[in-house]
Amino acid sequence: MCHIVYLGLGSNLGDRQAYIQKAIRLFAERVGVLSAVSNFYESPSWGYISANNYLNVAVKVETTLKPEALLAVTQEIERAVGRQQKTTQGEYCDREIDIDILLYDNLTISTANLTIPHPLMHQRPFVLHPLAEITPSTANFFQP
Repeated sequence: MCHIVYLGLGSNLGDRQAYIQKAIRLFAERVGVLSAVSNFYESPSWGYISANNYLNVAVKVETTLKPEALLAVTQEIERAVGRQQKTTQGEYCDREIDIDILLYDNLTISTANLTIPHPLMHQRPFVLHPLAEITPSTANFFQP
């Protein structure tokens, strides 16, 4: 069965666009069919102070992967792109790539490892703007 998934990607270190483009290529190889990719959006860091702005993008993927398997693959892709750690002493930090599962079909999931819909996306314009671009019929739903 094919599932519709929306992912958010961000990068604020090094060649940000190249990191995101590599992750998108790996989605096509490891996750499923990419059916939409937003434009790039630049934003300041969120949740911590950094001199490095983020590039952000949203993608729509059609996949047969179950949610937990999708999470494992997105984490593998983060490592393949160059991400070393999720946080520094429990705090957000600069990163080569960050991949968030925003939506998975119409599922609501809350486990120790995974929460869908992404619990903070409604507070993040850098997620909402690219997501609304590739889901224009639901753009009003994502207004903060």
